[in-house]
Amino acid sequence: MRSEDPFSACRRRLLGIAYAILGEGGEAEDVVQDAWVRWQGADRVAVANAEGFLVTVVTRLAIDRLRSARARRETYVGTWLPEPLVADPDDPESLTIEAEEVSLALLCALERLNPVERAVLVLRDVFDIDYAEIADVIGVSPANTRQLAVRARGHVGDEGRRRPVDADEQMRLTGAFLLAAGEGDVDALREVLVADAVQHSDGGGKALAARRSIHGAAKIAGFYATVVRTGRLPRNLVARPVTVNGEFGVWLDEPSGSLFAITALEVADGRVTTIRNFMNPDRFERLRPQGRG
Repeated sequence: MRSEDPFSACRRRLLGIAYAILGEGGEAEDVVQDAWVRWQGADRVAVANAEGFLVTVVTRLAIDRLRSARARRETYVGTWLPEPLVADPDDPESLTIEAEEVSLALLCALERLNPVERAVLVLRDVFDIDYAEIADVIGVSPANTRQLAVRARGHVGDEGRRRPVDADEQMRLTGAFLLAAGEGDVDALREVLVADAVQHSDGGGKALAARRSIHGAAKIAGFYATVVRTGRLPRNLVARPVTVNGEFGVWLDEPSGSLFAITALEVADGRVTTIRNFMNPDRFERLRPQGRG
């Protein structure tokens, strides 16, 4: 019986590393495809550790690609958000990317880091790779690698850590928020949001989304009151649950069946702290939940 090809065996992990470094699934797939081409041309006899070789190739390619991606993100129209990993909640294992610990909060926090710092933190804290191995990947000493990780953690802080949230509480708050937002109910929105809540909407200039993040429960409530009053928020949106980077989210379709948005909320202590709306239609094709026909 033939053993599985090393590339196929770790492809899911390679995709996860590339995705966590880049924050975009399509870019991650391109990087892994480039790594596959290099693997095909590699001297397999000279490769003592196939997975280590592939992780090195993917990481270096992702770092290079991130440097050019940063320039594009600076000219992006409105708020750029990382591409979410959307899956059917009934089949969460269907995701082809090994990135269970890569929350949207972490991806957003990682944007503060330079590409090398980001790669170090991803390899160490998300994928639990030894400092010595990471040092070989990025071409510095293990001591310098540790310093890079410490500095990166300082910039990221606690924002990227997953906090335990009761699933029923998450669903209740999400439902309460969607109902209040859909009706433009200022009082109900202020009740469900923490005072310093923030909303990010990624429309890419191609959807009726706020181009800047909105800070504060009062301003967020006022925003929804305005869009409902002016008819800019479609009525009778159809909501269904999905998982977004391993956490509860909502897929919102217009009555016509067209995808309107994907919304993911962060909650803590019985209130919504962060709202992320994904609305750029250019990204919707890749956002179809994996595992759903």
